[in-house]
Amino acid sequence: MKKSISLMLTAAMCAGLLAGCAGKTEPAAATTAAEATTAAEAGETEKAAEDTTAGAENKKIDKLSIAFVPSREPGEIITATEPLKEMLTKELSALGYDVANVDISVGTSYEAVGEALSAGTADVGLIPGGTYVLYDDGADVLLTATRDGLSIDSDSAKDWNDQAPTEASDKQTTSYRALMIAGPSEKGKELAAKVNAGEELTWEDVDGVNWSVMGSSSPAGYIYPSLWLQENFEKNITALSHAVQSDSYGSAFARLASGQVDVLCTYADARRDYTEKWTSEYAMSNSIWEDTAVIGVTPAIYNDTISVSKTSPVMDDDFRQALSDAFINIGNTEEGKEVIAIYSHNGYQPAEASDYDSERAAQKMIQELNSAS
Repeated sequence: MKKSISLMLTAAMCAGLLAGCAGKTEPAAATTAAEATTAAEAGETEKAAEDTTAGAENKKIDKLSIAFVPSREPGEIITATEPLKEMLTKELSALGYDVANVDISVGTSYEAVGEALSAGTADVGLIPGGTYVLYDDGADVLLTATRDGLSIDSDSAKDWNDQAPTEASDKQTTSYRALMIAGPSEKGKELAAKVNAGEELTWEDVDGVNWSVMGSSSPAGYIYPSLWLQENFEKNITALSHAVQSDSYGSAFARLASGQVDVLCTYADARRDYTEKWTSEYAMSNSIWEDTAVIGVTPAIYNDTISVSKTSPVMDDDFRQALSDAFINIGNTEEGKEVIAIYSHNGYQPAEASDYDSERAAQKMIQELNSAS
């Protein structure tokens, strides 16, 4: 009997303990679920707050105006650079700026773009170094374009002839040369033979031939060749007895092929651009490398710039840095390279105003000579 009562009491105690355990477990489970729900809601609220804060942190810019110089047909530039709008918008957004509208235009002239930057009607300009230097009172250089280098980069004209043809290099460069190139005319061949024999040209040599030059604002077609003449003969292009201005490099090479001119001034890789036309459109039987020779090489000319307006209301230091980063990032993508190839750009590097000091010296010389004439 006692044993039965003892067993009953033990069972009752166990039942009571189980009931107690069950009673305690249910509230604990309910509390955990509530806490989880609260935590999830808190997390969603925090994320929403972060998204709102991130959006609020981006500065708003209604319009970013970018002007290109008319180095190609305006319609061609506008079409080629259309994707740049979305690329810039995306890059700048990631860098803290929401730009509502990226406007791209092509100036009527190089000078028109420089004036727009000075006036603040253009925020950004893709302009040559010469244009930047002329308008650096109202514009700051931000980036220098890089381009594919060449297999030859020498101060010696003979080196360019000995190592011809010029090939593209996988090395990127921020500068290029201007060359004085003699053609297949009798006088052109005489100059080439003298240079290739290691002889120095005289003023009488260069003044006794017909020259093709470009407009006075062209770095490779006028400014730097004039600097070369000044350094070697203490003369300027205006002192040449027989110089004609060509409206394009294409017409200059056509004149060289036909013998209308004996020497032309151009950028270092121009013969690569006109190799096919030399034998087709210009109807020459020999290759351009056989028919032409370098007789003069200029100092390095710094590449095109991306410059920004000093008077633009949106162009503060922080936005300049963001814009610089955005263009560099774009230039590092294959899609970006396709867009900027319209200007023969392959990418961008940060620039300093002092990078263009040689351009300033050349411009100063031209201005002094023009004022004296």
